[in-house]
Amino acid sequence: CSTIGLMLAWPSIGVRAVDVPQQDASAKQMVATMVGNEQTASLHKDHYAYFSQERSDRTGGHLWMEKVVESNMGKVRMLREEDGQPLDADRMAVERGRLAEIVADPIAFQKKSQTIKDDELHARQLLTLLPQAFLFSDARDEGGFQRIDFTPNPDYTPQSMEERVLHAMNGSMLVDPKAMRLRKIEGRLPADVSIGFGLLATIRAGSTFGTTRESFGQPDWKTTMLDTNINGKAIFFKSIAKKEHAEHSDFVRVPNDLTVTQAVALAEQ
Repeated sequence: CSTIGLMLAWPSIGVRAVDVPQQDASAKQMVATMVGNEQTASLHKDHYAYFSQERSDRTGGHLWMEKVVESNMGKVRMLREEDGQPLDADRMAVERGRLAEIVADPIAFQKKSQTIKDDELHARQLLTLLPQAFLFSDARDEGGFQRIDFTPNPDYTPQSMEERVLHAMNGSMLVDPKAMRLRKIEGRLPADVSIGFGLLATIRAGSTFGTTRESFGQPDWKTTMLDTNINGKAIFFKSIAKKEHAEHSDFVRVPNDLTVTQAVALAEQ
């Protein structure tokens, strides 16, 4: 689950109006081209194996180092270290048992994987929304990339509860001007997002997310960093807290037709 994913779970009502900057036509065109390229690239996704270091709600606040292998049926993960220490024999046996269950019932693994909307999917949802729902300004060079700011477009009417929340964000992105691909995107809620006029829930101002990607040759751009910090309160829960930091490294191409059994074998290596 990601910052955007948590936001998607709640409708937005009563977001404070913000000053609207003037639209930058060239920045808008660059974003539109970038989004088109990202959508095209998503239709041809090569698979990779990589290492992930993550501290999040999923890890119980611990720092997990996992080997991750992508397959058509989902991402196979094997925990290797916790808080910088290798797993002991008992914990490793449990982990290998979990992977054995995946091999024994790959269909169940696939179904479970499909129910988990990962950060990359939510990032693509935000990208699709960008050209219509936001205004773009202050395009400038930054280390060979183009940094572009975005703010909500007041003329855009959100089509769903999810879009209402996304539409409350502002932030900036880095675009590779040669490949016209997304290098980085950062978002922030400048004001509380209230649900049911604050009676049901409120996502607090200052909640943030960030995603950084690197190119591994066209069309492959992979997420190398995720960072989210969400805070709020809801009527059914004392608090909403979503904190996650993940770094992905050591990417290696694997066959696109990799079976779950083969993915598990690679994860265990």
